[in-house]
Amino acid sequence: MKFLDLVKVYVRSGSGGNGCVSFRREAHVEYGGPDGGNGGHGGQVWAEAVDGLNTLIDFRYQQHFFADNGRPGMGKARTGKDGEDIILKVPVGTEILEEDEETVICDLTEVGQRFMLAQGGNGGFGNMHFKSSTNRAPRRANPGQPVVERTVWLRLKLIADAGLLGLPNAGKSTFLAATSNARPKIADYPFTTLHPNLGVVGVDGYEFVMADIPGLIAGAHEGVGLGTRFLGHVERCAVLLHLVDGTSEDVVADYQTIVNELVQYGGDLAFVPRVTALNKIDALDDVEQAEKHNALVEASGGAVLQLSSVARQGLTEVLRAVRREIVKRDGGLTGDETEGEAQESDGAWRP
Repeated sequence: MKFLDLVKVYVRSGSGGNGCVSFRREAHVEYGGPDGGNGGHGGQVWAEAVDGLNTLIDFRYQQHFFADNGRPGMGKARTGKDGEDIILKVPVGTEILEEDEETVICDLTEVGQRFMLAQGGNGGFGNMHFKSSTNRAPRRANPGQPVVERTVWLRLKLIADAGLLGLPNAGKSTFLAATSNARPKIADYPFTTLHPNLGVVGVDGYEFVMADIPGLIAGAHEGVGLGTRFLGHVERCAVLLHLVDGTSEDVVADYQTIVNELVQYGGDLAFVPRVTALNKIDALDDVEQAEKHNALVEASGGAVLQLSSVARQGLTEVLRAVRREIVKRDGGLTGDETEGEAQESDGAWRP
């Protein structure tokens, strides 16, 4: 299935049905009173978060959604039928924005959560409604309320427990493939990953969802390389795993590039706990590995883990560090767990 995380849609509610002007006409009833019914209400347009979706691809082929109009009222005090509602089924984690693509209308973060995008028009009153002691035969009725039209953007931000960050070709997809059943495309060139991937990762009997986003480059916070859209997918994560390519000539510059993009992006993303890890250590000799590790420790001001997804070295320690931050968000660790995991993994970065 193709991935789509931003789409524009056009919605229109239904108009209300007109009220009816009618009088009772039966045999042996010389002066029948008014019996015009009210019009039906127009249909509404809803957005609803449903389970089982992780893309907005369905909205690529249909962008216009029109609810049904209410039917007009009829004689014999019959009310018109209400128009059918339209429901836009979207993945959990979808934001709905105004046409300016900046103002957030709502954020659907739970299954079953709904939001009304367009209110249907009320039906008009029939002449029966206007009958009074001084006006026994009213000959007027109200028209139904008009439709509501609007243009909105749907923007999906994946809901994952942990997010993978790094420059292009830092080994993020290889890490996800080595630690989960996800099978992202892997190749030895930058920007192999063109859209986010999700994988269920497990360690010590604990499972969590990890998101792999395409590699970031300098200027990503301004949209360079579609960076703003990719960064949005890790905004909701409890922890970020920052992988630094150990084969890079300047690991410190690579590290600082990503950290700077997080800060410039704004919001709370820069304050999300991070676990920093030096990747691809199987391609380094002992001296080079030690030099680059020490340089990263000094640049980050905290512990730096080391791993190789290909050689499957250090994966468990990294996952335990990530897991610890997730459990903290979900309610904290017990004293025994904190002490035991601190001994096994000393690489978790503290915000």
